[in-house]
Amino acid sequence: MAKDLYEILEVGKNASDDDIKKAFRKQARELHPDVNKAPDAEERFKELNEAYDVLSDPGKRAQYDRFGTIPGAAGGGYGGGYVDLDDLFGGGFGMGDLFSSFFGGTGGREGIRKEGRDMGVGLRLTLEEVAVGAKKEIVYDRLAPCPECGGGGLGENGHEVSCPECGGQGRVVTVQHTFLGDMQTATACKTCRGTGKTIENPCLECDGQGRIPDRQRVTVEVPVGIKDSQQLRLTGFGEAGIQGARAGDLIVTCRIVLHEFFERDGDNLHARANISIVQAALGAEIIIDGIFENEKVIVRIPEGCQNEQVVTVRSHGMPRFKSTSRGEMYVHTNVIIPTKLTKSQRELLEKLAADMGDTVSEARTPLQKLRDVFN
Repeated sequence: MAKDLYEILEVGKNASDDDIKKAFRKQARELHPDVNKAPDAEERFKELNEAYDVLSDPGKRAQYDRFGTIPGAAGGGYGGGYVDLDDLFGGGFGMGDLFSSFFGGTGGREGIRKEGRDMGVGLRLTLEEVAVGAKKEIVYDRLAPCPECGGGGLGENGHEVSCPECGGQGRVVTVQHTFLGDMQTATACKTCRGTGKTIENPCLECDGQGRIPDRQRVTVEVPVGIKDSQQLRLTGFGEAGIQGARAGDLIVTCRIVLHEFFERDGDNLHARANISIVQAALGAEIIIDGIFENEKVIVRIPEGCQNEQVVTVRSHGMPRFKSTSRGEMYVHTNVIIPTKLTKSQRELLEKLAADMGDTVSEARTPLQKLRDVFN
């Protein structure tokens, strides 16, 4: 039988969002393979991540409570509040990777860096959303400021002191004796991660880092007329810095999905419209749907319109970015030739052909048409 997600997190079914977060962080620190060498630690950590992924999201949790299934699994299905994400840090970062970064700290030359890194996500948008602007919620995992110490890393009566390992230099020099002489190598101090400072009585929640792995929700306001691959920068929503240092930014790359009717070309829209041979010959006014909800666009078909002719409708394209104007709409005509004609329709066309001096085939009898099928 499938394991109960509340049992995995060791919380009750009426647990609050904060209770679920705290339970997850506590167990994740105990079960992470970097610190727990038990044979089943990795599998249990994976289960913990899956349980938190469901119970930390109100929509998924409500579905799980009601149906007992995990959203996204067979018979489940995600709710409508999620947005597709591209790589975080350019490498598909998830909660497990964040904990690895949390436990491992930052070594080598990166150990000197206290500022948080920028993060990147991809946001999928429809053409209709781009036309009117949109507010979209993004859910992603990041190293966020620790709520217990406010991001400073200090516990009760905690304070910074000079690192005893490196003497406050942030680097440790090692000497290697070789036949060519002594060689000195300077590396970032692992104790203070290159900062030159350590904390006495650090925050127990974040182990003095001032940041913890957490799930972040942020609402992105997408402006009208934004282009595909255009980026939005959310200041301070990237990776939190160590011990209150500046946080990175969240870079949101807008990805506009293909539309079933319109094709976008800059600020212009291309569309297709079917017209009859009579409309093409005599001209007509037809109505097609616009990009806005309930918008109707009048397209004036000129006399003698040819197949694939392009008719321009001014100021009915996409709204321009940071402007009140719109691009153009280009309607590509598709002249439909009827495959079946009534007797009166054929007679009218035959009279037209005779008047224009065109030679046409005689009407075929039902028996001749049947023979054509078999031949």
